[in-house]
Amino acid sequence: MSLINTEVKPFKATAYLNGEFIDVTEADLKGKWSIFFFYPADFTFVCPTELGDLADNYEAFKKLDVEIYSVSTDTHFTHKAWHDSSETIGKLQYPMLADPTLQISRNFEVLIEEAGLAERGTFVVDPDGKVQIVEINAGNIGRNAEELLRKVKAAQYVRENPNEVCPAKWKEGEETLAPSLDLVGKI
Repeated sequence: MSLINTEVKPFKATAYLNGEFIDVTEADLKGKWSIFFFYPADFTFVCPTELGDLADNYEAFKKLDVEIYSVSTDTHFTHKAWHDSSETIGKLQYPMLADPTLQISRNFEVLIEEAGLAERGTFVVDPDGKVQIVEINAGNIGRNAEELLRKVKAAQYVRENPNEVCPAKWKEGEETLAPSLDLVGKI
């Protein structure tokens, strides 16, 4: 079963953010766009390149009223230690959710049970708390924040314009499509 259009299941997690530990629950998602960005583990190789890429593009996400939550099965203490010891991770200004109980990873169906780690899963959640985009990558394939930003803009556009759809490679400001019988077989 797909997670598309399903509500984020209840959770409570401790996150590391800007020198503090904060609590985050599914209630914090309501009313704004959210990205859950799962990665296997702190102090690894591909993960910091992805999280740093998100950090470099964070202001663009914030302008779209999007909060990013990076998530691994590490503890919030491990997140702090990584943040304090890595120049790349030290740039992060978004919450680093700790999932040592594996609940959030199970809720989003990205848990690698035998390893106790999360797959590289990306989930875009709308202001109603419903999943609109799901992307799962193999552990050795990093993701691109600019492509994610494009997808978020498309999801926001179709939410605001329910009678239109965004074609392949759509970018903000480009033409969309209005599904109709007239288009069938003509594209």
